[in-house]
Formats: sequence, C-alpha cells, structure tokens
Amino acid sequence: MAAIRHVQVTFDCADPERVARFWCEALGYVMPPPSGEFATWDDFRRSLPPEERGAWAACVDPSGAGPRLYFQRVPEGKVAKNRVHLDVRVGTGLVGEERLAVLKAECERLSALGAECVQVLLADENNESCISMRDIEGNEFCLD
Repeated sequence: MAAIRHVQVTFDCADPERVARFWCEALGYVMPPPSGEFATWDDFRRSLPPEERGAWAACVDPSGAGPRLYFQRVPEGKVAKNRVHLDVRVGTGLVGEERLAVLKAECERLSALGAECVQVLLADENNESCISMRDIEGNEFCLD
C-alpha cells in the first residue's frame, strides 16, 4: 500500500493572486512566505521575466491541516462546469434551521468578497441543506 501523500488542489484561472486572496479570506488560509533569498513576494516577482510575473499564486492552511491551494494562470477562460469542486464545511454537525442559518450567513460573507450564490438546496428526507456557489472567477464550490 502506498504512503499517504499531501494533497494540493490546483485552480486554473486568469488572475492567480486575486483568486488566491479570495480563498485566503474564504478559508482563513494565508499566503506562504517567499522562498529563501527574497524578503517579499514583490522582490520575487521583480526577479522574473515580465511574462512570468503573476503566473501563479498559492495559499496554505496556517494550521497545516488543510491542503495547499495552487492557482495557475491559463490563457483560456472557464468554459464548462468543474469536474471537481471544494465543499466548504461550515455546517458540519448542524441540522435543520440552525444549519441553514449558518450556511446563509457564510454565503453572505463570501458574496461580499465577490462570490456568487448559485442555488440554495433545502433539506429533504435524504440530505441536509447546502448552498452552491461560484468564486470570483466562476469556479464552483459548495457550502456544506
């Protein structure tokens, strides 16, 4: 059996730093410090050829528990539904109206950061409520 490896989730996007900053705010993540010889990310960017500046960004869970998120610039825009999406688990352990209230509050907070609410799925006999959303570049995610 193979050893468990750390997981990184990669997003294709037009503006990696902007999307990384959104997810930092959404998840309580932080931008990691620049590597070795660079005091700031601006110093690092200035060391790159102009066409490589802003080509990628990353954010990490400061506790080390969550996966690293990596954002890479791609020339094409989003054209179809994501095949993979994040579930932001803000309602874990909650049910009914209490769960829905927490989900809606988080939806409002993320909407103020530029996210878009797509659909509120109300609890039924099989599933609890969740909310489908899109980040600032249209990547789907759910509040669960």
